[in-house]
Formats: sequence, C-alpha cells, structure tokens
Amino acid sequence: MTVATAPAATGPVAPMAAPAPTAPVRPRRTRLRYTLTVLAFLLPSAVPLTMFVLGPMVAAAWVSLTRWNLLAPPKFVGIDNYVGLLNDPRTGEVFLHTLFYIAGYLPLVYIGGLALALALNQRLAGRAFWRGIYFLPVVTSWIVVALVWRWLLNPSTGVVNTVLAWFGVDGPGWWTDPAWAMPSIILASAWKDLGFIMVILLAGLQAIDPELVDAASVDGAGRWRRLFSVTLPLLSPSTFFVVVISLINGFQVFDQVYAMTGGGPNGSSEVVVQQIYDLTFRYGAAGEASALSWMLFVVVLGVTVVQIIGQRRWVTYA
Repeated sequence: MTVATAPAATGPVAPMAAPAPTAPVRPRRTRLRYTLTVLAFLLPSAVPLTMFVLGPMVAAAWVSLTRWNLLAPPKFVGIDNYVGLLNDPRTGEVFLHTLFYIAGYLPLVYIGGLALALALNQRLAGRAFWRGIYFLPVVTSWIVVALVWRWLLNPSTGVVNTVLAWFGVDGPGWWTDPAWAMPSIILASAWKDLGFIMVILLAGLQAIDPELVDAASVDGAGRWRRLFSVTLPLLSPSTFFVVVISLINGFQVFDQVYAMTGGGPNGSSEVVVQQIYDLTFRYGAAGEASALSWMLFVVVLGVTVVQIIGQRRWVTYA
C-alpha cells in the first residue's frame, strides 16, 4: 500500500515575523547607580524642602492636636482645637474678610496688569524704561509700601483726599474707617503687584503668533474683537497661572494688613493669617493657631484643585 504525499510548494516562502524587540534589562548595579545619581541631583532641593516646608507642616499638624502656650509642655487634646475654631464666629469673620480682599484685589490687579501689558507690548519710545518703572514696586519692601500708602491715604493730610477736595469731593476715612479699611489695603496691594502681573501677561502676549492677529484684522475684526476673540483666548495659559498665584497669595495676605491697619479698626480688616499670628504670639494659643493654619491650607488646596480641574474648559494651549 502506497501513501500519496502532497507535492512540495514551489512558490516563494513568506519570511518569518521577526520577534518584537524587548527592552534591555539593566543590571541591578546600573539601576542602583542611576537612582543614586538622580537622588544626588535632587538633594540640594529636597533637603531644604524637607527641613523648611514638609517638616514644619508635619510639626504644625501635631501641634494642632495639642494645647500649647509655647512655654509649658504641649498637652494632647485631639480635635478640640478644630471644633473650637469652627464654633467660633470670629473664624468665619476673618475668612469673610479674606474673601472680600480677594474679590476686590484679583479683578483689579488682573485688569490693571493686562492693560499695562497691552500698552507696553507696543512699539513705544523708552519701553524698557517704563517696564522697569512699573516693576519697581514688586521688589520694594511691603513695610515701605504700606507706610507710603498710609501717608497717601491719610484722612486729614493725605495726598489722595487733598486732590479729591480740589474737585469738591469729601474723601473717606480710608484706613481709619471700618468701611474703607479693606478697600485701602486692596488698593495698595494691587498697586504693588501690578508689575508682576504685567510681566507674566507680557510674556504671554509675546508668545502669541502675530500672524493670527493680523489674519483677524484682515478678516475685518476690530480692536476689541481681536482682543476678546484672539488675544485673550491665546493668553489663557498665562491668565490661568496669574489667577492661581494671585488666589494663593490672596488667601495668605498678611504684611500689608499688619503694616497698614493692624487688622483694625474694630477688626474690620483682620484676615486669616493675622488671626494665626495673634493666636500664636499675642494669646499664646499655638495649638489653635496651627489648627487654623491647617484649615487655611485645606481651603487653599481645595480652591487650587478646583481651578486645575476647571481650566480644561477655558484654557487654550496653542
């Protein structure tokens, strides 16, 4: 009995698929060397960060669970400090004052900084000189700025009320009037920070492709239309950065309040950080102060997270 066999294929044979390349496996010694190299480069930043930021934060979290007057040994009280602060109406007042400051400061400093950035982005004579002049208050000490603005806004002899009197306007009490104390701080703060906002937005403006603005102009878009339809959308990454930084700084406002009004009159301009300072160094309640600082941290973190999530809807990355 014979078995028939199939004839051998005479056509071209398909080449076998090459095996997928595999990632080279680093020897353990090489990985260790790489890790040590990375750590060596991170140490100059990681050590100060741990010592002066993370370490104090952990220590403040522990102190917030104690009753401590900075003299006697701390006594553990659990969350009593947080409960006491939440039930204290003064806590709500200082947070409201801080929010009022942010609500007045943020629009003023952004619109003013944007106006300066747009103006100094043009081809002007002495443009570098004017940029330096407007940035000068940013590097000036807050104590100096506060003393200057206290003099400018002096209700009786200040320059501002004197100029208003020339036009028949009776100037307000400014930092001596509970209704005007916080607006006077907002005005001084916005003036000092205009240069910083201007520099950030100016960098964003210079990163915009001028051909896009020219194309909109050729299509018949006017100056305001180009601003709102082309410039501001492309400036949104810089705007996002400015808003985040300004909000964080706004929640931490202290220097100008302490130097200009001291939280007065009658506590009308007292903010959260000043309350933390007073609790620690005036009333010897370091536990309550640490608890309030952690409450402020949670609020700032929550606001920042909301901004980071929300920026996906309005920030345009070209």
